[in-house]
Amino acid sequence: MEFLLSLASLLFFSPFLLLASIVGVLILYASLVILYRLTLHPLAHYPGPPLARITDIHLAWYAYLGSRHLEFQRCHERYGPIVRMGPNLLSINTNTALKSIYGFRANVKKADFYTAFPANKKTVNVHSSIDKLQHARKRRVLSHAFSDQAIKSLERYILGNVRTACRVLGESVKGSEIQGNGSEKSGDEGWKDAWNVADWCNWLVFDIMGDLVFGKAFGMLESPVNRFAVELVGNAAHRHLICGTHLTIHKWHLDKILFRKIAAQRGQYMQYSKAQAMERTKLGVDVDRKDFFYYLLNAKDPETGKGFSMDELWGESNLLIIAGSDTTSTAMAGTFFYLAHNRSALEKLSKEIRETFTDVEEIVNGPKLSRCAYLRACIDETMRMTPPVAGALPREVLPGGIDIDGHHIPAGIDVGVPHYAIHHNPAYYPKPFDFIPERWLPDASANPLHAHLADAHSAFCPFSIGPRGCIGKGLAYAELSVTIARVLFLFDMRLAPGTSLGGGSKDLEVGRTRPSEYQIEDRFASMKDGPVLQFRAR
Repeated sequence: MEFLLSLASLLFFSPFLLLASIVGVLILYASLVILYRLTLHPLAHYPGPPLARITDIHLAWYAYLGSRHLEFQRCHERYGPIVRMGPNLLSINTNTALKSIYGFRANVKKADFYTAFPANKKTVNVHSSIDKLQHARKRRVLSHAFSDQAIKSLERYILGNVRTACRVLGESVKGSEIQGNGSEKSGDEGWKDAWNVADWCNWLVFDIMGDLVFGKAFGMLESPVNRFAVELVGNAAHRHLICGTHLTIHKWHLDKILFRKIAAQRGQYMQYSKAQAMERTKLGVDVDRKDFFYYLLNAKDPETGKGFSMDELWGESNLLIIAGSDTTSTAMAGTFFYLAHNRSALEKLSKEIRETFTDVEEIVNGPKLSRCAYLRACIDETMRMTPPVAGALPREVLPGGIDIDGHHIPAGIDVGVPHYAIHHNPAYYPKPFDFIPERWLPDASANPLHAHLADAHSAFCPFSIGPRGCIGKGLAYAELSVTIARVLFLFDMRLAPGTSLGGGSKDLEVGRTRPSEYQIEDRFASMKDGPVLQFRAR
């Protein structure tokens, strides 16, 4: 006892020895954790990057860089179909895993990854809810807003914004001198000023979501006042991805120290979305149209009879702005990119649209537009090549475990299928880095890859699948189809002269060197830039 008292006294009065003891204990603890994760952990025998097998810092770093999806792809190319991407995370790149993990009977729940995606400090939304009963309640409410009938009733607002967007393209003469015939001073046969199409798509889709969610467009197409919200949304999603990938950052609020700008802009976005929700709430349910908030305000809990609280309304509006705008605009900009870089596809799609319709106002969602098979093929091939949500959506295995591709995965392990990686798996998509819309056509005579059509569908997951699949899938296709068809009916399109095709530099990250691929930043959703195009009225 006397020895222990002497040792304690020595440590108390010697800061250096105390610090050394603390450091020694921490080193010992870290060494034991590393040893366990490499040798005794249930995932110890699965291959993966050495650092990833030890710590989530590996994947969090790529989440910060915006290239998490590329790291998934690179690792599957190197290590095979099953890769340990974190101490407790398996990434599986097969179509059977897709159904085993995300299907209706899967013995999983959303992983703790989603705790970093709170709707606000007091509640969760339909995206971040881990509890299955809670999620089911919220989804039932939103399913009314996203039904085919509801979308059809709101189509006039979608069309109104698309008309504005097309008019802006036709008037795009941003300060340049114009000759009497409407062409630029250079006399370049009527081609308008170059557009960064990513911006145009962002503004259009944000305006549409403003109309559908809050009863008024944000006015981004015609005014710069609200355009700041695009960056806020991107940074809010980025913060959630980084913190979800390494939950210690979320739990200890380290993002406010490590990623101050991202954290600050996430806070600004939360205030912006709250203001929009509160303004719309003041209108109540007695409005002349049933926008998304109409259904949220009318929702009643079947057990308590209570409606959504203000915090819940705010939480769902956070989700609707991000999920309903960024993903669709990425698919739209990507489609324009691939068409501009694949002249034969552009000519074929333009021909289909212009032969199907005789007037632009005929282009509405319905049987006629649905018969444009090549249009849908181009959209699907874009989302295969560049899925707007490109990484994996992690699920935690529940008690009893789960069997995937002959492997028994025990409870508590996180599993996921990365969208970008499986969309470029040559087992399902021959020539995976080539833009081939024909691969989606059911007509064998028009599809050189028809033998792989069933495989292609089995691995296609831009909206995920199963009970947690994207509820806005129908709305996204409606916006994409109408917008792309109207633009190609009204305008010819080309890459702006002098525009680089992108890629090709040896200094770029592996996976970003293909000039024919539309590059995005994986921020859970996506950030993008370009293509830079010119349009000319037909």
